[in-house]
Amino acid sequence: MSATHLFIYLLFMSFVIGTTACSNSDSTTDKAPTEKTTSKEVIKAPEAPQKASQKTVLFYGNSLTAGYGLSPTQAFPALLQEKMKAANLNFRAINAGLSGETTAGGLGRIDWVLRQKVDVFVLELGGNDGLRGLPTPQMLTNLQGIIDKVKGKYPQAKIVVVGMEAPPNMGPDYTAQFRKVYTDLKAANDITLIPFLTFLDKVAGEKEMNMPDGIHPTAEGHQLVANNMWPTLQKVLEGIN
Repeated sequence: MSATHLFIYLLFMSFVIGTTACSNSDSTTDKAPTEKTTSKEVIKAPEAPQKASQKTVLFYGNSLTAGYGLSPTQAFPALLQEKMKAANLNFRAINAGLSGETTAGGLGRIDWVLRQKVDVFVLELGGNDGLRGLPTPQMLTNLQGIIDKVKGKYPQAKIVVVGMEAPPNMGPDYTAQFRKVYTDLKAANDITLIPFLTFLDKVAGEKEMNMPDGIHPTAEGHQLVANNMWPTLQKVLEGIN
């Protein structure tokens, strides 16, 4: 993805989120989860019982992970499950994405989610913090808190963090501080980082790969996201087997 494509995508994303928030306060993509939203809505049971030797990859994120506007089978976690199977890797993917999730919301519900055993934890949060201009120090604290809770309960779990970017209208200082959150997480923890430019390569800023809102990937866009993530995730999974 070129820098121009990234700038256009982030600028358009901030415009759409801002106008949607003003015109529709009930939109599930612009607001954080309410108390009525439970993790039971987003942790979906596997289609078949888990085998005793099977390990778990838990995808924890916002609407990008949840597959907003699509069926669960079209979202990138399900597509990555297919790649695991094709590569004879005995892992089960669980989609714990929640539209509108912020890092604070993610920290608030992580204990419930961790009732499910986790071998690989894929963390995709921060995008909604950036869209709202939330303080980056608190965002770092929230993301570190999530990582600490995962490690505290499952010390052997491998953690993969997906980097996010702040919209350019937030200003260069905020954008730099926001980006630094992810490099700081990588420096302070034994994690694998998938950069934003890798995660949404050939998707961000590409009209045909996104829904009319210009933010959420289409089914074809999710296929590209899965392809972008797979080389990194495959290496992590092969290191566990």
